[in-house]
Amino acid sequence: MDLNVVDHLLTSTRSVRKRLDFTKPVEPEVIEDCIEIAMQAPSGSNTQGWRFMVVTDPEKRVSIAELYKKSFYTYINSPDGSLVKKRIEDPYPTGQMSRVRDSSLYLADHMHEAPVLIICCIKGRPQSPIPFAQAGFYGSILPAAWSLMLALRARGLGAAWTTLHLRYEKEIADILDIPENVTQAVLLPVAYFKGEDFKKAKRLPARELTFWDSWGEQR
Repeated sequence: MDLNVVDHLLTSTRSVRKRLDFTKPVEPEVIEDCIEIAMQAPSGSNTQGWRFMVVTDPEKRVSIAELYKKSFYTYINSPDGSLVKKRIEDPYPTGQMSRVRDSSLYLADHMHEAPVLIICCIKGRPQSPIPFAQAGFYGSILPAAWSLMLALRARGLGAAWTTLHLRYEKEIADILDIPENVTQAVLLPVAYFKGEDFKKAKRLPARELTFWDSWGEQR
């Protein structure tokens, strides 16, 4: 296994927004291959409850994008949305957070142009308040969604991890005939990406966030 290739894939898979190529069609076979890979992800109790809703119909994409946009602008006009709405002080000298804000606004206004939308779902509803049940439920679909992003990235496709559509989960389920006993988890707008490559994101050093044997104890 070439660690340089693996590490580059893991450290350069980004949420792509402004660099999605909305003019280039995406082959269904490529999406199917990536989903096959995603289904090798962990599944609690090996229930294999993943379901992947691939949306290419233009009218349905527009309807979903309109609900996402509505949810997005509700979010940025709330106290929790100040990160996107305002030009807050950026903790990084590179202006990373300003770019995240700007690209998020761009995606909200242009999501309907993405040739493919993929909603990662799982059978069942998250009804149990027990922590391990909640963790196991979402832990059985979120790793698959991330694996899907990695597989897409390796084939020259970009995606953006989004969840704001869940404000209108019922309405989107009605558009797509998703059964009531299926939970939507992540919405990925997918397209080939423009440009050559992606760089690592700015992150704090891992040692500052890693503790050994007792909370707060660092090497």
